[in-house]
Amino acid sequence: MDNFRKDNIIRLLSLLTILFILFFQVFNIQKPAQVNITTGNSISPTPFNPFPYKIPQITYKRAYLIMLVGDSMVASLGPNANLVRQHLIELYPTHEFVNYNYGFGATSIETLPDRLTKETLYNGQKYQSILSQGFDLIIIESFAYNPLSQTNSGEGLAKHMLILDESIKKIIKERPGSALAIMTPIAPKKPLFAKGVYDLSTEERIRWANERISYIERVVDYANENKIPLINVYEKSLTPEGDGNLKYINKDDYIHPSAEGVDFMSKVIADFIFENNIFPE
Repeated sequence: MDNFRKDNIIRLLSLLTILFILFFQVFNIQKPAQVNITTGNSISPTPFNPFPYKIPQITYKRAYLIMLVGDSMVASLGPNANLVRQHLIELYPTHEFVNYNYGFGATSIETLPDRLTKETLYNGQKYQSILSQGFDLIIIESFAYNPLSQTNSGEGLAKHMLILDESIKKIIKERPGSALAIMTPIAPKKPLFAKGVYDLSTEERIRWANERISYIERVVDYANENKIPLINVYEKSLTPEGDGNLKYINKDDYIHPSAEGVDFMSKVIADFIFENNIFPE
């Protein structure tokens, strides 16, 4: 009889333990906030801060995967940014490169968070969320050619930078073993900007171009402040007079890169990767 009672007690305790565990799992009971024993105030968790950024050491591979993300300036590189691949193979002759181009035309930086975390439909094609994939390098273009002009002066740029900062931190946190870089687009030719697309006065063209340049310059400052690798296509595409070089600009719209501009952008990207030892040879 004593053994019978003892067995029942053990079974009851086991059942209670299981119920207790299930209770915590179902109701997701959280631990109480930590308290500073001196002041009695709650201790807030330290915000994630990956800056100054340190490029991770990429594992040697036969083939490397690169994600390119941005607006139509990145889309102009082609679905798989083939010229980037070709220039990289010239520099890394014993390696292969796969590029996934997430450059979507007419999109602002407001679309970047969804591109990182959700499946996206663009031009009838489904794109898997970026952070659900393994990649060796991700290049985030500035999105400066699609400024948030619909907001009040100054607020658009502030919002742009906030989204960029949050997105960069999310990428670094969730993919700490992948390298990250920021890229700028080709420089606009101010007096001709968007000629053939929009009916504007010369003064308006210059103002539109200057707005985009202000976004580019702020993104450059952000990259430099946080030690994030910067592929500065904008700076390299300027003439000695400080304006956009027409040979890199498509004469059909005076916005997007010409064929020579696409090759130029692709080579700047490849040279930067090689010169900064992003990938082991």
